Amino acid sequence: MENLERIISEHPLFAGLEPRYTTLLVSCASNVRFEASTYIFKEGEEANEFYLIRAGRVALEIFAPQRKPIIVETLSEGDILGWSWLLPPYHWKFHAQAIQVTRAIALDGKCLRTKCEQNHDLGYEVLKRFAQIVERRLEATRIQLLDIYSVPQSRQQREPELIC
Repeated sequence: MENLERIISEHPLFAGLEPRYTTLLVSCASNVRFEASTYIFKEGEEANEFYLIRAGRVALEIFAPQRKPIIVETLSEGDILGWSWLLPPYHWKFHAQAIQVTRAIALDGKCLRTKCEQNHDLGYEVLKRFAQIVERRLEATRIQLLDIYSVPQSRQQREPELIC
């Protein structure tokens, strides 16, 4: 447990978090490993955990009708995978696929939600930190969709020039 406590307390997401809160997080944590090409979760499935990626790479994907999966973002060491555990109805908003063998610390979302309900100061700290992740993920999705659905300049309709 001491190793998990050190890893969690040193992770950028939890930097500056009071040690008593880190201890609560550790009680919800475990080590996990995902083989390459494994789906860690899929959009619509129940979301009850999140991951601190320690090694490897994970692709976040969305699906659109009659298109190949769109990779919204690729996560790697130090990144956080998953925020859907935090907000009802607790269902994943993306697919997450391990691109390489991936090692992570899994934090049980149900366990952490309970601890946040019991300790609102912890809940506020967790919510502040995850709001930044949600914002970055939405911005990455927006940029990716703009890139996919934008019309190249050469194909855009140009207004006729007036010659005076």
